Amino acid sequence: MDRISESEYLELSEKVKRGLTENALKGLWNGGNIPFGLMVGEDGSLVFNPVTAPVVREIFEHYDRGDTMSEIRDWLNKEGIKTKKGKAFTVGGVSVILKNRKYIGEYKYGDIVTPDGIPAIIDNELFERVQRRMKANKKAPARATAVEEYLLTTKLYCGDCGRLMAGESGKGCKGIVYHY
Repeated sequence: MDRISESEYLELSEKVKRGLTENALKGLWNGGNIPFGLMVGEDGSLVFNPVTAPVVREIFEHYDRGDTMSEIRDWLNKEGIKTKKGKAFTVGGVSVILKNRKYIGEYKYGDIVTPDGIPAIIDNELFERVQRRMKANKKAPARATAVEEYLLTTKLYCGDCGRLMAGESGKGCKGIVYHY
């Protein structure tokens, strides 16, 4: 590139960045994947999708009540609810929804974070309860791998150190299974 076209390119690049930043500050969608439950309105901002926004709310409520991500996935698929791409839900898809801060109205573009930049589908309290439960469940991976279902996994804490307790089992030399 010669100097003139390079300077024009840099100037255009700055204008585009400035425009995208202004859009972000106004809560206008700058492109990319639109989260499940939301859609782009006529003015370019994210708005509720009247069909899927209530589903997002129910997903959070199910998890808050104690349902696992697998149970939520099964419920969504049994109800015939599809992802934005028309596919069946996966545990990973449920996890992405439960972690997405856009559902509390937080709009993020690059380094710009705008609280209440978009309409909130759920309130902060529900979102924070779900995040705490997800964090606690992440520390108890044995529940997902155990052959036996230990009902108190993710609910029972050590009285001394406060860490989560998880059930375990092992076979003795005579083949008898012992549960701990």
